[in-house]
Amino acid sequence: MKLSSVSYLASIILLSLITSCTNEVKDAKTLSQLTESDIKISRIDPTDWYAGMNNPTLQLMVYGEGIREAKVSVKGAKMDSLVQLDSPNYLLVYLNLRGTKAGTLPLTFTLGDKQTTVAYQLKEREMAGKDRIGFSNADVLYMLMPDRFAQGGEHNPQIEGLNTYKEDRTQPSLRHGGNLEGIRQHLDYFKELGVTALWFTPVLENNSPDTDNGFSTYHGYATTDYYRVDPRFGTNDDYRRLVSEAHQQGLKIVMDMIFNHCGFEHPWVSDLPSKDWLNTPEWLSEKQSGRDPMTGFTANADGSEPAKSAYLQTSYKLTPVMDPYAAKVDMRETVDGWFVPSMPDLNQRNPHVRQYLIQNSIWWIETVGIDGIRMDTYPYADRAAMAEWMRVLDAEYPNFNTVGETWVTEPAYTAAWQKDSKLSNENSYLKTVMDFAFFDRLNQAKHEETDGWWNGFNRLYNSFVYDYLYPNPSSVMAFIENHDTDRFLGNGCDTLALKQALALLLTINRTPQLYYGTEVLMNGTKEVTDGYVRKDFPGGFAGDTHNCFTAEGRTPAENAMFTWLSRLLHWRQGNDLIIKGSQTQFIPWKGVYVITRQHEGRTSLTILNGTSQPATFEAARYAEVIGEAKKATDVITGQPVQIDQNVNLAPRQTLIVEF
Repeated sequence: MKLSSVSYLASIILLSLITSCTNEVKDAKTLSQLTESDIKISRIDPTDWYAGMNNPTLQLMVYGEGIREAKVSVKGAKMDSLVQLDSPNYLLVYLNLRGTKAGTLPLTFTLGDKQTTVAYQLKEREMAGKDRIGFSNADVLYMLMPDRFAQGGEHNPQIEGLNTYKEDRTQPSLRHGGNLEGIRQHLDYFKELGVTALWFTPVLENNSPDTDNGFSTYHGYATTDYYRVDPRFGTNDDYRRLVSEAHQQGLKIVMDMIFNHCGFEHPWVSDLPSKDWLNTPEWLSEKQSGRDPMTGFTANADGSEPAKSAYLQTSYKLTPVMDPYAAKVDMRETVDGWFVPSMPDLNQRNPHVRQYLIQNSIWWIETVGIDGIRMDTYPYADRAAMAEWMRVLDAEYPNFNTVGETWVTEPAYTAAWQKDSKLSNENSYLKTVMDFAFFDRLNQAKHEETDGWWNGFNRLYNSFVYDYLYPNPSSVMAFIENHDTDRFLGNGCDTLALKQALALLLTINRTPQLYYGTEVLMNGTKEVTDGYVRKDFPGGFAGDTHNCFTAEGRTPAENAMFTWLSRLLHWRQGNDLIIKGSQTQFIPWKGVYVITRQHEGRTSLTILNGTSQPATFEAARYAEVIGEAKKATDVITGQPVQIDQNVNLAPRQTLIVEF
C-alpha cells in the first residue's frame, strides 16, 4: 500500500472500549460461556486456539474494566506469566499448552471477593502445519478488492452498530457493497479464466466513519478488529466457507494482512494498553480541532505561526531501512512515522504487540485455512520483529508462503529482503518479495521503441541481469499493475502492449500476479482518486447492464482479450516447462526481445517485437536454444510456426511458441 492508496483521512472519533468489544463478542461469540459475576470481561484475543502447535506459548489478551488487577488460575494447562499493562482495562495471560489436549480450558479470574470463570476453547487442528501448502511460482495469483468485485446474497446496505458509512457506487471513494458471497458465486469464473490463487485486499473489520469529503476505508487497510471479518463483507463463517469451496475448485486463497498500522477506531487507540503500544502515541493526547491531518499543524486564531504537533508522518521512503549510511532521523521517520493520521503506527518492538500479531496470523491459517499471506507495507514495520514473525511462521508451516510488499524499484533492494539473502546481515525469512523493478521497467518500456541500448525492452533485459542477487528468483512476485498503481492500459486500450506485458509476466521465472478486470480490458488512472483504478467489475452487481462474467455479456474486444489470456493461463497450469525450466534471455536485437524456457527436452520462446514497425525474428541468432528443431506450436492459436527460418513479426507482435 502506498500513500495514494489510503487517501482516506478519518475524522478522529474515539470509540469507547466497551462498545467495540460488545460488537466483537456478538460476531465471534468469543465469550459464549461466562459465569455470572460483577467482573466484566468483554473480550479475549484470540477468541479460541488450537492444541498441538509446535510452539506451546499462547498469549491471551483479556479486555475488561479494571481487569489488570485480577488473579488468574487455569485448569488443564500451565500458566507461565501474567503481564499487567499501563491501562487498567487489559491483562495479558501467557499459557504453556505443551501436552494440553483439545477441549475446554476453565480460566478463573478473581478480583477481591468477585470471581468469573471463562470456558476457553482449545480446538483440534485440521492438519499438521507441514501439510499446509502455500502458493508458489506454479500459481497465478488474481488480486481483487471485495468491495468492488461482486455482491451476492441478501445484501444489507446498512449494518447496525457500525460507524457512519454510506454505499454509493457513483462515488469512487465510498463503499460499493461487494462482499464475500459475491466472490464465492463466481468461483467458476476464475476456473474458466485459468488463475489458481485469489488474493483479496483486506477483509477484516474497518469500522471507521466516512469523512465529510467522501472518503471511506472500503480498501480495508485500517483494521479495527483483527479477529473479525468486516460485517459488510460477511462473517468469519462466510470467509471459511469461501476458502473451503475455493479449495474444492483447486483455487488457493491469499490473505492480505497489515502489521504496520491499525485503524484509528481500534479499541487500542481509545484506551492504549501501554504507552509504547504505538509509535509516537503522544499525538493522541493533543487537541485535534483544526489540525491539518497531513501536516500536523494547527493554525492559530490570531494568525501567528502555528505550533508543530507531536504527530510524526512517515516519509514513505523505504531506502533508509537498508541504507548502510542511513541517518537516525531518516530511519525514524520511515519506521516510526504514521502512514496517515487515521492509521496509528503499531510498535512491533513491544514484544506483546509482536506476539499478538504473530498469533493472529496463525489463527487465520488454522481457522479458515488460507494458503498464503500478503503483508502490506512490509519495510515500514520493525525489521527484526517482522523477521521473527516470519521465522515463527516458517517453523510452524514450512511449506506455507508469505509475500511482502517492498516498494522500491531497484533489484538489489528487493533481493536483500528475500529469505537467506547474502546482501543483508539480517535474515528476513521472507520467502517471496514483490518485483517493483519489473513493474517499473515494463511500464516505462510500453511507451518506448526498443533500440540497441537502453530503451524499450532493454529495460527488462537490464533488470533481469540482476537475478543473481535473489536467493530464489522463482519466488519473486511479478505484476504489471495493482490497486496502488495506474492500470496498465491507463485510460486507453492498447491491447498490443498489454499482450506483450502479460506474455512476459506469465512466461518468465517469477510468481505472477494479475489484477482483477485486466482480462476484460478494465482501465483507469489515479489522477483524481484511487477509486478510478478500483472500479466495479462489470456484472458483479444487481442492475449492471454490462456483464463480463459471461462470453455473451462481454464485447467482442473483451472476449478477444479474455480468450487470449485464458489460453495462455491454461497452458501455463501445471506446465513444468515454466514452473521448473531454466531461463535464457537474449539482448534485444533489431527491436526483438526473446526469452526462452527449457526443461527436459522441451523449449518455449517468448518473442516480442518491441517496435511500432515490422521486425524479423532471425532464427540463426537463437540457434543455441532452437537446436535441430524445425517447427514449433503457437501456444495461443495451436498453429505450427516454422522456426528453422526467419519469422516476420507485425508491429508490437507477441508470439509464444513451444517445441
